[in-house]
Amino acid sequence: MNGICRAVLKQIVPLLTAFIIVGSLGILPANAQNARNPIIHADVPDVSMIRVGDTCYMSSTTMHMSPGLPIMKSKDLVNWELLNYAYDRLGENDALNLENGRSAYGQGSWASSLRYHDGVYYVSTFSSTTGKTYIFSTPDIENEPWQENSFEPSLHDSSLFFDNDGKVYMLWGAGSLRLVELKEDLTGIKEGGINEVVIQNASAPAGENIMLGAEGSQLFKHNGRYYLFNITWPRGGMRTVVLHRADKITGPWEGRLGLQDQGVAQGGMIETPDGDWYAYLFQDHGAVGRIPYLVPLKWEDGWPVLGVYGKVPVDLKLPASKGLIPGIVDSDEFERTKGERALPLVWQWNHNPDNEHWSLTERPGYLRITTGRIVHNIMSARNMLTQRTIGPKCTGTTSVDVSGLQDGDFTGLCLLQQNYGVVGVKRDGDSKQIVMVKGSAPRRGPRRGRRQESNHASPTDAVVETVPLEQETVYVRAVCDFRDRTDKAQFYYSLDGESWTAIGDELEMRYTLPHFMGYRFGLFNYATTEAGGRADFDYFRITDEMLRPN
Repeated sequence: MNGICRAVLKQIVPLLTAFIIVGSLGILPANAQNARNPIIHADVPDVSMIRVGDTCYMSSTTMHMSPGLPIMKSKDLVNWELLNYAYDRLGENDALNLENGRSAYGQGSWASSLRYHDGVYYVSTFSSTTGKTYIFSTPDIENEPWQENSFEPSLHDSSLFFDNDGKVYMLWGAGSLRLVELKEDLTGIKEGGINEVVIQNASAPAGENIMLGAEGSQLFKHNGRYYLFNITWPRGGMRTVVLHRADKITGPWEGRLGLQDQGVAQGGMIETPDGDWYAYLFQDHGAVGRIPYLVPLKWEDGWPVLGVYGKVPVDLKLPASKGLIPGIVDSDEFERTKGERALPLVWQWNHNPDNEHWSLTERPGYLRITTGRIVHNIMSARNMLTQRTIGPKCTGTTSVDVSGLQDGDFTGLCLLQQNYGVVGVKRDGDSKQIVMVKGSAPRRGPRRGRRQESNHASPTDAVVETVPLEQETVYVRAVCDFRDRTDKAQFYYSLDGESWTAIGDELEMRYTLPHFMGYRFGLFNYATTEAGGRADFDYFRITDEMLRPN
């Protein structure tokens, strides 16, 4: 080999080696048309996935929101669209209805389990707010409504499982995991059936010093063997995936550490039509919420091995995301034609709505929210219409006609979490002001696995800035920056919809456990003096850009 060839190889070999290493880690060239983690930069936690034919379906948690238990579909595991909800209202009590000083913030329904068996789709969930376990079913997940079975008690983080011998189980619990056999009609726990602890300390593979006992169970069967995914959290460490496997569903179960990287954890596994395997998990990602990740999975010695050399890759060998608009969030002009849904699926009410006090028909082309009772803070405002914020950045804008406000009414746009921010219009006697408010609800809320209905104490509001308003229409906007967990928002107002002015100061957004949910845009109107006032919202527009004045 001559000197020139050796010199060329000396330069090329390191480059090729680096390319191979980088490729093996899932880091592809920036211009490659591939998916990137997170696959959904929005609050879509506790995901459960199935694939039927070439279509994937996913359920998630939205807790106190109504309707609840969202179902989504995708052809590629990356681009998801909302399909329907398993229920319209989880139940009727003071907590779910935001009545008599009660609320269900951070409660409602949690970690669902989505399954397909003998031509029927099933999704289960549980709720300490009602004290029940729920199993919903439908023969057509895309076109038929879900039918409900419910029973007591509430089985925490339960995984629904149909075995090959016709028996149906739920595996549930935290730390110590219990297997219960269900009745054939899924209406309750079978008397005389299996009901026993099958894993005494499911956190053990992650060590002894554990602050969150293994929970979030998802149970699978592959090649005749049972596999169980759980999340745990070693003290001083990060959220961690633990895996167990067994030859019999009752055990004995052997465990191992599944994944410990960037706090990406809790979920399960799914196979693509091409035979590729992925773990679907989520990461606590600051104020935007708990966001889904896909992690390549391969099989070695009968174990699912997660990650690329134990790490969560950024790039994935899947189609690129087309964005979260309109599949997960979307703008709404509030114009409806005959036969259309009253509200697109991107919308959820904060708690059960009072359907007598909102309308899209009383003033066509507008969402009208009429006050039906007197409250004293936004956390108790009935009929707040919400949808997710999205990362890494987004802007929500609305226009509201305030001519129907009564003395003491407050309407506008909020960013909802325990530490919230609001821009809107208050009426005080015959005068109106544009107001920016920051507030914080009391730091109470149930610990995971120990959820109880909570009293809703009054939050503390601070009026940051007011501007006199002399007209009947005002435009308001919230701009969110989640880049690199900046987690800050700025509010704006406009008198003509074109020229915008900042109001107040930045809101430092923080994800907190009492709500256990990423920040949401919310449209609201509430009364502090007398009921009956109205606010008419002309539209809500969301973009994945930060719309700020030049």
